[in-house]
Amino acid sequence: MTLRRLIIGCGYLGRRVAQRWLAQGDTVSALTRSIERAEELRKLGIEPIVGDVTEPASLPAFPDADTLLFAVGLDRSSGKTQREIQVDGLGSVLERVGKSAGRVILISSTSVYGQTGGEWVDESSECRPQSPNGQVCLDAEKLLQERLPRANILRLAGIYGPGRIIARVAELRAGLPLEGNPDAWLNLIHVDDAARAVLACSRLGEPGAIYVVADGNPVRRREYYSFLAALVGAPRPAVREAATESLGKRSTNRLLREELQVTLRYPTIRVGLPDALSMRDA
Repeated sequence: MTLRRLIIGCGYLGRRVAQRWLAQGDTVSALTRSIERAEELRKLGIEPIVGDVTEPASLPAFPDADTLLFAVGLDRSSGKTQREIQVDGLGSVLERVGKSAGRVILISSTSVYGQTGGEWVDESSECRPQSPNGQVCLDAEKLLQERLPRANILRLAGIYGPGRIIARVAELRAGLPLEGNPDAWLNLIHVDDAARAVLACSRLGEPGAIYVVADGNPVRRREYYSFLAALVGAPRPAVREAATESLGKRSTNRLLREELQVTLRYPTIRVGLPDALSMRDA
């Protein structure tokens, strides 16, 4: 049976999700605010819809969809704030969609937690964001839960993959010292595994459930950058005195594996970073 999918935010993650849905025979539409981008999407087999989530009057009537994925990230070139895009924009989309979407999935972030002592966190952990980004993500979650209590939320760890670590490699090759506490924990998820999580949630997600999407193998910042430096032939990164004693948190992924039945292709940076250095597009 052909299913209808609607993606709001068909960027780094959304495009990979779209390609997987198309590969299984689904029909995919995606919102973009760029005419040029609309043509790129059309060439990929995606039905483009032109509009801007921060300009409600620009939004057309959306097609009915079995699944709606809201994966809008901060586009600094838009001149809009993260709150305008991810909270107000979500509200505008929900006003247009109403209750017509069969399943709604919001891409959020593990930054909603904010624990600083290296604690393990999961879906039941207290949310106490320490950053503006985390607060915006939490406010978007609350808005969705108020409007559509049966919607799903995916809290993604730091997403990485091909094309996403170019700046980090350049910094290492330039010999720049590590910023932040080298002993702080990094929680990561490869973009391809994040796409698998979205597809799994669209099939198996419990109504109203929240899922942490992380590889479940957090690493110290020092270990991450040392391994990346070795991969690219850069000098071992120097360590600047930590500006903060925060160790961050460590994210588990039990529900991702057990309830959504996701088998990670990149469960550690040892297998994920070599792929992220590849030049493949998707």
